[in-house]
Order: sequence, then C-alpha cells, then structure tokens
Amino acid sequence: MGLELRSLVKESGELELSLVDVPMPEPKPDQVVVRVEATPINPSDLGLLLGAADVATARASGTATHPVVTFRIPEQMMRAMASRVGQSMPVGNEGAGVVVKAGSSPEAQALLGKTVTMIGGAMYAEYRCLRASDCMALPEGATPADGASCFVNPLTALSMVEVMKREGHTALVHTAAASNLGQMLNKICIKDGVALVNIVRSPEQAKILRDIGAKYICDSSAPDFMDRLVDALAETGATLAFDAIGGGKLAGQILTAMEIAANRTAKEYSRYGSTVHKQVYIYGRLDTRPTELGAGLGMAWGVGGWLLMPFLIKLGPDAMRLRQRVMDELKTTFASHYTREISLTEALQPAIIEAYNRRATGEKFLIVPTKA
Repeated sequence: MGLELRSLVKESGELELSLVDVPMPEPKPDQVVVRVEATPINPSDLGLLLGAADVATARASGTATHPVVTFRIPEQMMRAMASRVGQSMPVGNEGAGVVVKAGSSPEAQALLGKTVTMIGGAMYAEYRCLRASDCMALPEGATPADGASCFVNPLTALSMVEVMKREGHTALVHTAAASNLGQMLNKICIKDGVALVNIVRSPEQAKILRDIGAKYICDSSAPDFMDRLVDALAETGATLAFDAIGGGKLAGQILTAMEIAANRTAKEYSRYGSTVHKQVYIYGRLDTRPTELGAGLGMAWGVGGWLLMPFLIKLGPDAMRLRQRVMDELKTTFASHYTREISLTEALQPAIIEAYNRRATGEKFLIVPTKA
C-alpha cells in the first residue's frame, strides 16, 4: 500500500484534502512503478489541489498519518466546481523518483533501478505507475530534487521561445518574471540571443533578475512603469507577451504599450492604428479578476489562453528536442531552487497550505513523499 493525496469537492459546498491508502500498482508491459521522492507544488497544481476553496476557512481533522483538511467554497464559485463534485482527484503534475518495478517491454526494463523524472499527474503520492515513455532517466549524479521540476517550468519557458519563432515574432514580454519559470526564461533568452522584456511587481523582484543578467526590467509598481515599458518595447520590437497574471489591467497595458511603440516608427497616421499584430497569451491566473482591455490598442491585436500540454502535442516529435535540452542543461539553465521541503502529511497542515497558496515569488515548495 502507498499514500496518495486526494482533492474532493462535495455537494455540501466544501473541498476536502485527504491522504488515502492505495494498492501498490502492478505495471503493464509498457509501464513502470516509480517510488516518488520529489514533486513540486506549481501554480498549475494549486488549481486542482485547492480549486475555488477559501483557504482561510481550513478545518483540520483525521489522524496524524491520515490527516484531513476541509475548506468552504464560496457559494458563487460552486458553479465552476460543478463538474468536480463527488470525484476524489489525485494531484501533482510532475515529479522524480526511482523505478522500483518495470513491465516486460525493453523500454520499461531499461529504466528499472534508474532515477527518473516524470509527468502525468497524481504525483503527490508514495508510488506512481505510468508509461515508460512518460519518464526520462536523469543524468548521472542528478538527484530526484534536481529532476522534480524538469517538465512544467522548463518546457513552458522553452515553448514560449518556440511560439515566438513559429508565429513570426522577434522578441518576448513576460509577466511575473522573477518566478522560477521567469528566471529560466531569462537564462534561455540570454543564451539564445532573444530580447526579453520582464515585468515584475517590486524592486526586490527587479534585483533578482538584474543579478542573473536581465537587461529589460519594468516594475509595474513604479510610477513610470508605462513609459519604461514603451521604451523597452520600442527598443526590442517585442510584439508577443506571455502573461501569468491574467486578471486586471496588465494585459491591456501591454497591448497599449506595444501599440504606442509601434506607432513611434510609423511612416503615416492611420485611424485604425498600427498594422503590426500584437499578441498576449494568458497562461496563468495569479489575479482572478476579469481581464480589462482599455482603448488605444489599435485593431491588430489578440488575447488568448495558452497551455503547455496542447502546445507540446502540436509540436509532436519536436517536443523531444526541448526535453533533451532540459536534460543537457539540468543543473544550469533549468536548475530549480526550493525554499522548503515538506512531507505528504505536512502538505495538509493548514499553516503550510496558507504558505504555499500565497504563490510568493522566490518561494517554491517541494513535497518529499519519503520524508517522515
């Protein structure tokens, strides 16, 4: 038996987190069983883990080995949770560990005893059974903690540059730019010679990026934010942005600044604005308010949602090229840093839940299921 973390939305308007005992899985021919030794808490995991729960309403129960935490879901948010009612859902997008069982296929047998990184959901558990093709053996000397975050952040950062190239843009804008993902994106862009405009929310975050060599940094809390953003966009020619904030005015401010920057070099006036297409992809919702778009955007612009997995599927075999680059630069470009390691039971302590749900820049939690 092994423990697995579950998230359940109840008809009563509550969300319940618990640890449940699940049988040790038996792998099919093309599968392996991995003893999970490290799995990160990403913002994308929190959407499933906590849903629309009000974390301030946490009530702890259960036992020391099988804790239970229950939260209220605001009544107006239950409609969005309707499809989840009654489903006990496993959580955790990615992780790393040691292959302890393998199916009969050559691909599965080749991984037996290896330390691997993996993706496929249900990682907040002591054991995970999945296809061998969803695992990659880590380089010699790499630990599970080194490989726990090999997929979501690294492949998202690499994919942003890939989207830029495929859609004909020449530079990027990124928000929440001092995050782990943002720092990786800076290292990629510096190495590959791609101009990157970073939008942060404080002087402290700006310093994080200056220290790793970022050139264009705009602090949205500063009074001259829009002026500095327009200058950076005019200099870089960036017409593509990836926005992790989602709600509020920022996406609209980026499009407005792109339009102003484009018009600086316009040869003639047009009542419809510039003909340069400006695109913002929203890939996160750190701000859950509606997205606000003001006037002054021109008519050549787009705002849309963007997710990693559909893009990787669209890439097809080319996705392996990105995955191999992550392995090659695991301890440099794609090194992840964690501020705290917690056990599965600690992950259900209300005070710790409140801490990792803050999603503070520079703070990243790692669940270590083997930790007592």
